[in-house]
Amino acid sequence: MLQYQEPLDLAFQALSDPTRRRMVERLSAGPVSVSALADPLPMSLSAVMQHLKILEAAGLVRSEKVGRVRTCRVEPDALTAAERWLNARRQSVERSLDGLGVFLDETKPEEDL
Repeated sequence: MLQYQEPLDLAFQALSDPTRRRMVERLSAGPVSVSALADPLPMSLSAVMQHLKILEAAGLVRSEKVGRVRTCRVEPDALTAAERWLNARRQSVERSLDGLGVFLDETKPEEDL
């Protein structure tokens, strides 16, 4: 199901879950092992691995195994794409609100002093 969606769709879908957002926040501080990432979470290591699989499929996280340790790191390019999309929407809304403000100023009735 996930493989046929656009990268931005996958990123937002992955980030829709609070546990995965928490994991990305932790990884934003730097690479960490899966066990260290799982330690503060109230779930099994298997559940953490499932969440990581979704984050990796979305391109938000990359992991590598060296010896017996799997280390995860955030992929900033995927976050940058989501940030660009959000900023474009924000700018569009701000332009509309600016236009509304100009209109309201121009049509404001004169106050009697």
